[in-house]
Amino acid sequence: MKLTLRFSTWVIPLSYAVVAITAGMIFPRIEAPVFHGLASTVTASAAMAIYSSVASGMLALTAVVFSLAFVMIQFSATAYSPRLVLWISRDPFMWHAVGVFTATFLYAIAALAWVDRSGSGKVPLVSSCVVIVLLLASVAMFVGLIERISLLQINRMLKFTGDQGRAVIETVYPQLDMPATGAKSEEFRKLPLTQTVLHHGGPEVIEKLDIAALVEMLAAVGDTVVVFTPVLCVYGGTQPIDEEALTNAIEMGEERTFEQDPKYAIRLLVDIAIKALSPAINDPTTAVQALNQIEDLLLRLGRRELEIGEFRDHDGQLRLVIPFPTWEDFLRLALDEIRYYGAQSVQVMRRMRALVNDLEVRLPEGRGPALRHWEERLQTTIARSFEDVEEKQEASVEDRQGLGVPSKRPAKVQA
Repeated sequence: MKLTLRFSTWVIPLSYAVVAITAGMIFPRIEAPVFHGLASTVTASAAMAIYSSVASGMLALTAVVFSLAFVMIQFSATAYSPRLVLWISRDPFMWHAVGVFTATFLYAIAALAWVDRSGSGKVPLVSSCVVIVLLLASVAMFVGLIERISLLQINRMLKFTGDQGRAVIETVYPQLDMPATGAKSEEFRKLPLTQTVLHHGGPEVIEKLDIAALVEMLAAVGDTVVVFTPVLCVYGGTQPIDEEALTNAIEMGEERTFEQDPKYAIRLLVDIAIKALSPAINDPTTAVQALNQIEDLLLRLGRRELEIGEFRDHDGQLRLVIPFPTWEDFLRLALDEIRYYGAQSVQVMRRMRALVNDLEVRLPEGRGPALRHWEERLQTTIARSFEDVEEKQEASVEDRQGLGVPSKRPAKVQA
């Protein structure tokens, strides 16, 4: 599946190149008989100079712009997360920009061959207009590319990651007031195990599941499976199911994706936060900004039905069981590592206390026990990390900015 994705990205600039070469060979031949006598007022020598400048300039611009772009991406990977920056580098806009730059270069070269053809001294009008249009399109793509690169700013990077998480939460999890499946049933285990599908090949990550085509999944979205890892089981089958059909319902690749995996967005935000808290960077403010996005995702998850691991057919028969993370799993992922690496940061501790307490106030009571457990863990971490009594008191203050205005906890409200 991942091979298809990479192939498709290279198809974009290749398609632009093929179209540009084809148009450069066909347009002038059609233009001569159809628009007989129609020529540009630009002299042949001036057109040659313009076309040559456009071709050579586009070749140099392509090399310089994309060298700088990928250098910035690699540099940003050291500040954020290499897994996150990879998504920016795969932005289709970048490949379309490569295509437009390539098309401008190739068409200018092709059009140059038809200037002063057979000593006529004429410059084909349509071809010259196409060159100008492509040049303007290249300028627009260049401006858009600069805008895309600005996405690497920390605030926009955090928002981009949070937006991916919010989108997948909306897609995967139903609202709490919708009918819930309840706790996972074990009724299927009363049936005989008739088939187990193993993974064959190198390590791959489960990116997406075709729920309608599966039975019981042993691995979850985001899990990395290695050779001979049991991936799914079939219970109560009357005959073996085609293993290829089952494995085709599981989309695998070399790395995790946001699709069907809300934990991945939180994972990336945590990566950014703990990298900012490393001694080499020591930037707790970035960690606080990451916690802002994490709180929003947890708030949305806390208002959703998370026990969605069972899927039934129209007759109510259990057809598929998939492992999904619980509320406690999400909290552990979102808070544990930041709590550990930010234990000695007053700013981070204050922000985390405000996060946990705000969630406790704003979410349904069923989410409260896990949040109160984390409130105790944070207090224990503060007591262990700060020896001075005054420092402990300062770190224990609820503060959404970390070192801003202390929060006053409002009365408990229902979602």
